[in-house]
Amino acid sequence: MLKITNMVPLGTLISPAKTVRCGDDSYPVLSMTMHNGLVFQDDKFKKEIASKDKSDYKVVYRNQLVISFPIDEGVLAAQRIADAGIVSPAYGIWDIDHSQILPEFLEKALRCERAIAYYKAKLRGSTARRRSLPTPTLLEFTVPLPSLETQEAILGLVNKVKLVIDKREQELQRLNDLIKARFVEMFGMDVSDGVPLRECCIDVRGGGTPSMKHPEYYGGDVPFIKSGDVKDNLVFSGALWLTEKALSETTAKYIPEGSVIVVNRSAALLKEFRAAITGQPVVINQDIKAFIPKTTYTSQYLLWAIKIQTQYLLTKVTTVLTSHIDLKDLLELRIVPAPVEKQKAFSAFVKQIDKSKVVVQKALDEAQLLFDSLMQKYFG
Repeated sequence: MLKITNMVPLGTLISPAKTVRCGDDSYPVLSMTMHNGLVFQDDKFKKEIASKDKSDYKVVYRNQLVISFPIDEGVLAAQRIADAGIVSPAYGIWDIDHSQILPEFLEKALRCERAIAYYKAKLRGSTARRRSLPTPTLLEFTVPLPSLETQEAILGLVNKVKLVIDKREQELQRLNDLIKARFVEMFGMDVSDGVPLRECCIDVRGGGTPSMKHPEYYGGDVPFIKSGDVKDNLVFSGALWLTEKALSETTAKYIPEGSVIVVNRSAALLKEFRAAITGQPVVINQDIKAFIPKTTYTSQYLLWAIKIQTQYLLTKVTTVLTSHIDLKDLLELRIVPAPVEKQKAFSAFVKQIDKSKVVVQKALDEAQLLFDSLMQKYFG
């Protein structure tokens, strides 16, 4: 049984690193991400976004800790991908006491839910994205500190589960790639003869969240869909359900079954495009747009015609500050008209693939639940 009983202040594990500037030397440029920590900039962006003059960039060596901002979004990581790289001069770099803690173990401890909650509670300042965490306050945060052997064992267990999650996500991606390939085979990718998406819909609707000050609006049997409930072309009813009273007294309205819903505002857009088809009448929140197809378009065809163009849609989503897709950009997407019977044949193909995706998604959810429980157990 792996147990953690010792908690120590972060300040006993890290110290400010000596600042080393890039100068005229050449190093790989590293970028910070919310989900994957530090990555090579070339892997994250197709075009270079770092300043052409990198002389003032900071050199970060392997196993040093890099802290970006806003810290409450978990943008910090141990540098474990290069012997040396350079990061923005705005980032903070810290040396880690390797005799006490493994860099990867520390990274997980500083990105866990307990840590994020601590940062949020301690931030100072009035402007949301300019709020900062005073260094003394950061260093007071307590970190679990078992023996190095126990740290290795915990990381081994957590990373095994993470590997399962990665494999399941890859399986889903392969199934999606199969659908995309079938779409391109049947309909091509040339949208020059297409019509705007807005002309393919009976209606386009936005959503909203009924006030939480009215508890009578919640606890009913009306599924309320948030951005996080749209995963891999499927819709999962989340924790919130509305009452009919909410529908009669607020702007919240039903979106009919068979509507194509697109998440157009979410930090998750930095990682993936989320869209799906409603399998029943639902209510959506303000981060989602619903497109109700005309009879000349099947829901599956419209969904994948949109998804084929997701790379275009996501070109403007490069930071948390721009983690949204403008409705006007969605409405102007070009959709190529196709014979309904051909669309139906494509929909039948997707239905068969979706059966496999449901099985994989279930396994993914179970692995994610186990991962979350392990992170809670060992890191809080």
